Amino acid sequence: MIAVHNRCLVWLCRLAALLILSGTSAVSAAQKPNIVLILADDLGFTDLASYGSEINTPSLSELAQRGISFTNYHTGANCAPSRAMLLTGVDSHRSGVPNIPEMIPPEQAQHSHYSGTMGQNVVTVATLLQDAGYHTYLAGKWHLGNSPDQLPSRRGFERTVALGASGADNWEQKPYLPIYKKADWYADGEEYQLPDDFYSSRFLIDKSIEFIDSNRGDGQPFFAYVPFQAVHIPVQAPQKYIDRYMGVYDGGWTLLRESRLARAIELGIVPAGSSMVTMASTANWDALDSTQQAYEAKRMAVYGAMVEAMDFHIGRLVEYLKAIGEYDNTIFIFSSDNGAEAMGRPVQNSWINRRGLASQNYSTDYETLGLKGSFNAINPGFASAAASPLAYYKFYVGEGGLRVPLIIAGEPLKKKNQLTNASAYVTDITPTILALTGVESPPARYGGRLIEPMIGRSLVPLIDGTAETVYGPDDAVGFELAGHGALFMGDYKIVFNRGTQGDDRWRLFNIVADPGETNDLSAHNPAQLQLMLGRYQQYVTDNKILPVASDYRHERQVIFYGLQTVYRDNILIFILLVLFLLPFVVVRLSKSKR
Repeated sequence: MIAVHNRCLVWLCRLAALLILSGTSAVSAAQKPNIVLILADDLGFTDLASYGSEINTPSLSELAQRGISFTNYHTGANCAPSRAMLLTGVDSHRSGVPNIPEMIPPEQAQHSHYSGTMGQNVVTVATLLQDAGYHTYLAGKWHLGNSPDQLPSRRGFERTVALGASGADNWEQKPYLPIYKKADWYADGEEYQLPDDFYSSRFLIDKSIEFIDSNRGDGQPFFAYVPFQAVHIPVQAPQKYIDRYMGVYDGGWTLLRESRLARAIELGIVPAGSSMVTMASTANWDALDSTQQAYEAKRMAVYGAMVEAMDFHIGRLVEYLKAIGEYDNTIFIFSSDNGAEAMGRPVQNSWINRRGLASQNYSTDYETLGLKGSFNAINPGFASAAASPLAYYKFYVGEGGLRVPLIIAGEPLKKKNQLTNASAYVTDITPTILALTGVESPPARYGGRLIEPMIGRSLVPLIDGTAETVYGPDDAVGFELAGHGALFMGDYKIVFNRGTQGDDRWRLFNIVADPGETNDLSAHNPAQLQLMLGRYQQYVTDNKILPVASDYRHERQVIFYGLQTVYRDNILIFILLVLFLLPFVVVRLSKSKR
């Protein structure tokens, strides 16, 4: 009887939430909202116009006006762990994805929870929605496993076209790094050949529209997951978009970083008085000659173009939903899997770089930068600008690697054109989608197997205005990646960055007042530091986190991965691989001075 009573209370609570969201009446099964989950790849914190960017992103600005934008949202520091947490609500170490497989050292890979692929001990939000009567679609990057039972077609998605690797070319079907034999694309579980007129952002929206249209009018809601390749390397875009940004970045990365900070303050994205640190990886723009400056400026122009092209195609999906009458019943969630990528070489056009890229049939010529056959990536200076005013970038657990935009929008939502600085985390997305759709969280056993419990929390109380936060001052959220560590608790964060850019020590910041992590409080508030260190150690124990060797470098592990999996029998190709990646391995930069 008590159990029945409790189930009734749960049902009434969900009904009340749906009443608030709809504003007038309960949502019937036929009226359940569609969900469009859009994930950019390697997008920096201030890369959207609504977050302070000079990049033209009108489609996402419109969504921001129709919903709530989060300014204190954190994800993982690289792609696969973030994607696993996004789709399951479970910590990456519990799902088998503590790092991307290409960067897991052999001594860790021997352990089952360090496979780098999503285990069968978690259930995806797609599976839960599909079982609740939703159509479920995926078009884009997967990177959570390529074996038949790991592909998205076996993880709850009804229709799929998916890239299995960490990335690939945006113009044709070829790998972007020589650690891969080919660009692995799959459609509905089978190997897939891309069309000749392929450009990634356009193609992924074309397929999303095709999938939605295939079941239009049958009365069932849909969940569409669109994980873009933009703006992962190689950074590429159509010429018409590149032309719009030629000259925009001629002032260099420091000027851009400062202008974005000013605009972010004006918009309320970061508090007035926010400061920035200058990463040791940021070179002196004025020390470059005019030819070098022009080249670097164009690299960033292609980056801006790729962001705008993504936004344009998001707008196409929005217009399609308006045309078929589904726009007003659709909730959009937009974010990025991690912060900006800083692996563009400081001297991209060097002889070593050109020889290594030639092995992949890539050019670094200025005239064709960003076009088909061209390899492009922004360097650390512009990566820091993309994350302005935050410190660090992808692969590191400074705010620049973890804090990214999050927009939740749609006509069914009560709040419009709002900002929130409430703490939110990537594991909150699945619980939020379940709450928005009225779908139950999975029990301890689902589909005949034991399931890891979700640790995320629904953000609906923030969305509907019934609460100002879903995390209390004593609630702790931890994250670890390859020896880097972070823990969030209230307004505070402790952070440990290692490797070529880290300093191998724990620091304490108030990231609400100081999002740029400029004022280390560890000496002034040692009690808070020790409290949070204790919580972090508990997080490590609870999630069976394995240590990394003191000399571990993720760049070097990528070479070992390529040698072990692709080129063990071809010494010539391996030499080219080393030439391609050598600048990533050489410690060419002094450690960050904080």
